[in-house]
Amino acid sequence: MRIGVMIGPERGDTARKVTRMLDDIEWAESAGLDTAWIPQIPTDFDALLTVALMGTRTTRIELGTAVVPLQAQHPIALARLALSAHAATGGRLALGVGPSHHWIVQDMLGLPYEKPAAYSRDYLEVLTTALSGPGPVDVDNDTFTVHNPLDIGPVAPLPVLIAALGPVMLRIAGEQADGTILWMADERAVAEHVTPRISAAAAAAGRAAPRIVAGLPVCLCRPSEVDAARERANRILAEAETSPNYQRLLDRGSATSVGDICVAGDEDAIAAGLRRYAEAGATDLSVRLLPIGDSLDDLRASKRRTREMIASLAKEL
Repeated sequence: MRIGVMIGPERGDTARKVTRMLDDIEWAESAGLDTAWIPQIPTDFDALLTVALMGTRTTRIELGTAVVPLQAQHPIALARLALSAHAATGGRLALGVGPSHHWIVQDMLGLPYEKPAAYSRDYLEVLTTALSGPGPVDVDNDTFTVHNPLDIGPVAPLPVLIAALGPVMLRIAGEQADGTILWMADERAVAEHVTPRISAAAAAAGRAAPRIVAGLPVCLCRPSEVDAARERANRILAEAETSPNYQRLLDRGSATSVGDICVAGDEDAIAAGLRRYAEAGATDLSVRLLPIGDSLDDLRASKRRTREMIASLAKEL
């Protein structure tokens, strides 16, 4: 199982975010982590531009987006961006995309959010054709009519993973992509809902076994602090639970909130929690470091302890 870490702009002064993210990616590579996942936050930095920048400070680590909303740009435009970032990183991009949520696409961008699965299927047809270049991109489906030449192609294999939470999207991910990127999925949801559906679809389509990237908050703490870690997860990460897509995914498992999904405790408890995801079928973990504490210094120290522990566990797992 590959172990990766989420690195995002999050909150803070715009001028300081770049330095912080570059410091974080340099640490992730030096710590031996396999991947870093860059979230596309609706209100913040562009994930693919950030990946390209991180490529200038690293040489080995895979750099993934988690995830770029499909509706925000034409598939040819996204293909050009992805191929450019892939080349800039020496072929280390993992392109994570997804149909996003109504509150982003419709409420924020003012775009239609109708039949997102069908839109994703048609979008992927154009995108994967464009990413296989150089050459003409000629696709005519229910959503797109594209006749666009491209003079660039991938400098190395470029995996495409799509956020897939429901049965239809999991089938599309298995048939047309290299895997899926998850958030708000506990071990039971991965084992009973995600893994069998996407694996069966990939096998039926004659594709390789898919990657299943499980995103989850992690906090190294004393057993007596586990409840505080789960409460903090619910306080700062619970906005995702307002999405019907995530609610339906929660219903597939045993968790009722992001706090329930949080892997918290001492090293043994966290190692056991991560192994349960591997046993459920996850091929990759995207760890969202969750610090706890009463002051900024406490939070920084907590984050440092957790990430050092994750780096140590990555060597074992």
